[in-house]
Amino acid sequence: MNQAPHKPPLLVGCAAGFSGDRIDAAGPVVQELIARAQPAVLVFETLAERTLALAQLARRSDPNAGFEPLMLDFLRPILADCLQHGIRIVSNFGAANPDGAARAITELAQQLGVPLPRIAVVHGDDVSASAHRQLLQNALGTQMPSQPLVSANAYIGARPIAEALQAGADIVVCGRVSDPSLVVGPAMAHYGWSWDDWDRLARATMAGHLLECGTQVSGGYFADPGYKDVPDMAHLGYPIAEIDADGHCTLFKPQGSGGCITSATVKEQLLYEIHDPQQYFTPDVVADISQAQVVQVGPNQVRLEGVRGHARPDSLKVNICYATGWFAEGEISYAGPRAAERAKLAAQTIAQRLAGIAPLRTDLIGVTSVWGNDASDWLAATDFSHASEDVRLRMAWQHEDHACAARLPREINALYCCGPAGGGGVRTHMRQRLGLVSCLVPQQDIATGFHWASASAQAALA
Repeated sequence: MNQAPHKPPLLVGCAAGFSGDRIDAAGPVVQELIARAQPAVLVFETLAERTLALAQLARRSDPNAGFEPLMLDFLRPILADCLQHGIRIVSNFGAANPDGAARAITELAQQLGVPLPRIAVVHGDDVSASAHRQLLQNALGTQMPSQPLVSANAYIGARPIAEALQAGADIVVCGRVSDPSLVVGPAMAHYGWSWDDWDRLARATMAGHLLECGTQVSGGYFADPGYKDVPDMAHLGYPIAEIDADGHCTLFKPQGSGGCITSATVKEQLLYEIHDPQQYFTPDVVADISQAQVVQVGPNQVRLEGVRGHARPDSLKVNICYATGWFAEGEISYAGPRAAERAKLAAQTIAQRLAGIAPLRTDLIGVTSVWGNDASDWLAATDFSHASEDVRLRMAWQHEDHACAARLPREINALYCCGPAGGGGVRTHMRQRLGLVSCLVPQQDIATGFHWASASAQAALA
């Protein structure tokens, strides 16, 4: 079993479920953690394939960028309270530049006049260097991109997070770690479980899975008015998990906050992104929720039990990003009688002017957008006679050459005067596009660990 006896339950609060989440979420969570006076960790989960790719592009433009853009906004209101009350912070908001994120946090602490936190930076996920090129080539074979790589990141596990916390870190900054590992690491550090205690690892993993998307589990993505009603959606409470010595967890939210935590909300999140309930693969363990029990134990309190675990996989997932040209899009609105017909004519006009250059995606928002397709072959077959009188045309394409891609926004903008009648509210956008390919590499070939953010952090530790 290899765990310290009589450890009080660990509280893990989630204050962000994605990049761009609400910056006022952490305050109520931190106050709840303080009020309960138990060992506690605050987790920010802000990273996805898309956001990591955007972070890589940001760092290419500015070597000091590449971490979560809202990181300082997330931390500013709660950093002093967390340091004062011993609430550790663990997050993947390092994204493409964990060291840069750590420097920015140190500067924030100096601005706030609080003691400098001991910041640990997890490393090992970045496998884009030439030393790993053969590893990626072996894994991808003919799928290896011929274009220069922008990034390659492995989904690493919880061990370096746990080691950093055991070494005394106040804040752990990660790049690409598996989302549930943000919770597994603190649980391992707190209880001292063995790294082959598969059942406890799996239970902590599923606690992390329930927390990782923030208010999805407390009613946000669950809400469907008249069918699944959720109270006070404007003030949703972000979830907190109490994890016991066996890894079982009870979910709740801050007192007085909106939303709801019920067996139904927990079941929806439990099944989120699960392809096989008997085999949920993570770098730390393979979790089995086929016999799990979700029990409502009180108002806005739900307990998860019955999770089992199996030995961790031998491989890690790696995402490789590479430049694939430029993405361009534009929108224009039409309203009133025959709005859809005018939007269709605008789309046909642009399609004729740009014929043969690249495939065009066409959507008529208010008529067909979600159910459309990239070929836009639905456009000719659609009856617009009963369509909405409030329609927004969106067209998009991708091209390797920037100048060619830029032709689409110009053509959208030209509709102001070139017609059809009554178009307005043009908005255009261009950005560099990254391609993504994934593979599996042996865990043993990825060395992970942590280092202290700066000499001042090392001095503080000493």
